[in-house]
Order: sequence, then structure tokens, then C-alpha cells
Amino acid sequence: MTEPTHYRGLLVDWGGVMTTNLFDSFGAFCEQEGLSADAVGGRFRSDPASRELLVGLETGTLAEPDFEQRFATILGVAPTGLIDRMFAGGRPDHAMQDAVRHARAAGVRTGLISNSWGTSRYDRTLLGQLFDGVVISGEVGMRKPTPAIYELGAEAIGLEPGACVFVDDLAFNLAPARELGMATVHHVESGQTITELERLLAVDLR
Repeated sequence: MTEPTHYRGLLVDWGGVMTTNLFDSFGAFCEQEGLSADAVGGRFRSDPASRELLVGLETGTLAEPDFEQRFATILGVAPTGLIDRMFAGGRPDHAMQDAVRHARAAGVRTGLISNSWGTSRYDRTLLGQLFDGVVISGEVGMRKPTPAIYELGAEAIGLEPGACVFVDDLAFNLAPARELGMATVHHVESGQTITELERLLAVDLR
């Protein structure tokens, strides 16, 4: 398929794209708690009970305290403040956040599609500065990689999917976006992602 001259919309994930790598944060948590380095990521990948808890949390059908109590039991750690402890090592990725600001200022429609761990931790003022549209999984009752959430993301910024670029740090979240006609960027580090977005959007993002 021939790419258009440039895309008019930019849709991004939050954790791991607009922030530093989440799995690094999980690793720091594991080290602090005396767990094996991959205790969190490994359980989400291979333990059905842990996956079920994650899906419930991200879709808003499982309350945060229930997730914390049940996942803490699986990990063998204290439940109090578990989510905040797991994310404590994360930081804003200022280069990516600035790139989104530059894109929006240049007339690109910008949007967020985020799988949420509860909905109270987002800085809504910051989201308003960065995005024309926001889709948070716990508020819409579906999560990536469900195809409909990408359609909601495009709708939230007033564009068809084929006019959008989607960025995520998890490769398996990109396939449904591609199937809808979006260009996709697998985020590994900000410099590489920004260079690719400048090519696709035909705007300066630095």
C-alpha cells in the first residue's frame, strides 16, 4: 500500500511512550521488593490469573483495591499502594511529550489511546495541553489490542483511521491499528520514534 504524502493525525500510547519504559519501572519494583527481575512482566505474560487481573483493571471492571490485594497475594508482597509502588520508577519522557506538542502546534490532530491502571493518575491538565482527543481504556470499557479502541481514538480526533499514525511500545498493540489502515511506529527510544514521525507527518517535532 502506498503511503499518503503525510498523515494528519498522531495517536500515542501513554505508559512507555510518553513516559520512560514501564518494564524498567517494574524491574526496579521487583528489586526493591526482593523479587526476581521479571516477576511482574513474566506473570502478566504467562500466568492466566495475573492476566485476568490485568484485563479487569485495564477495562475498569476490577477496582484498584481488589487488583492490589489479589495481585499482591500472587507476588507475595504487601498490597498497600501496590500500583503506585510498581510505577514509582517511571518518569515523563520529555522529548516525546514535546514532540506531541510540536505536532499539535503544526496542525496535526493528536490523541491518546491508553490502557489504564485506574483512571485517577492521569494529569488531566497535561492531557489537555497535549491532545485533541483522549481514549482511556478504563473509561471506555475496552483495551488494546481490541480493534474498536483504535477506531475510537481516530474518532476522538475527528479523522479516519487511515489518516492517522499510531505509536506504542508494545509491538502486539500495533497490528490492529495497521489492519485499520493506520501507519504504526514501534516505540523503543524517543530519538528514533521522533525521526520516523517527522517523516510520516512531514513536520518538525524537535
